[in-house]
Amino acid sequence: MPRKSVSFFSGGDSDDDASSSFMFPSYLDGTLAGDAQFDPLRLSDTEEKRRRNVELELLHGRWAMLAVVGVCVPEILSRSGALELSEPIWWKIGEKVLEGIDVNYLGIEGFHIAGASGIIGIVFCQAVLMGGPEYARYVGIESLEPVGVYLPGDTNYPGGGPFDPFNLSADVERDVELRVSEVKHGRLAMIAMLGVFAQAFVTREGPVANVLEFF
Repeated sequence: MPRKSVSFFSGGDSDDDASSSFMFPSYLDGTLAGDAQFDPLRLSDTEEKRRRNVELELLHGRWAMLAVVGVCVPEILSRSGALELSEPIWWKIGEKVLEGIDVNYLGIEGFHIAGASGIIGIVFCQAVLMGGPEYARYVGIESLEPVGVYLPGDTNYPGGGPFDPFNLSADVERDVELRVSEVKHGRLAMIAMLGVFAQAFVTREGPVANVLEFF
């Protein structure tokens, strides 16, 4: 049975497609991972838009989750004394790179990821390491078969050894739960990174320092 729209103005149920009501769009039926049937701007009102938005949300959410770890862990390691880093603050590393200052990777003297090599070297490495996988993802995982890589899933969830080494997707019920968890954590991570950007701009500190100052 389709869900009725709930009007925040009248306090009751209504079947009318009124603009004053909060609608549960029929094209969002709860089958997508993380689907809360919330799309007030109708950004996913066609199948093609939904497909594209699901792909973009997963892509940005996964990068955001990695980014949160990447900006927090070096600062935690440096503050705890577990690892001596020349610069643990994420945005200050980029600043030094642009200034041509050498930055030691993992605190290893002489192991530079930037500095003398400059920003061009970083761009080149990013293009090599990310360009190929991103192109393969864009054109479809079938494009990897000629080079001997066979993935059983789809573009968003390729599966197989490289992406599901523990074969977690074999349990269908658990696979559904993991997909929902991924979307939820990805959304939180995107909001967290927005906060990290804002606080870095305002306080000129790292996220760990901001949290410690808060408490």
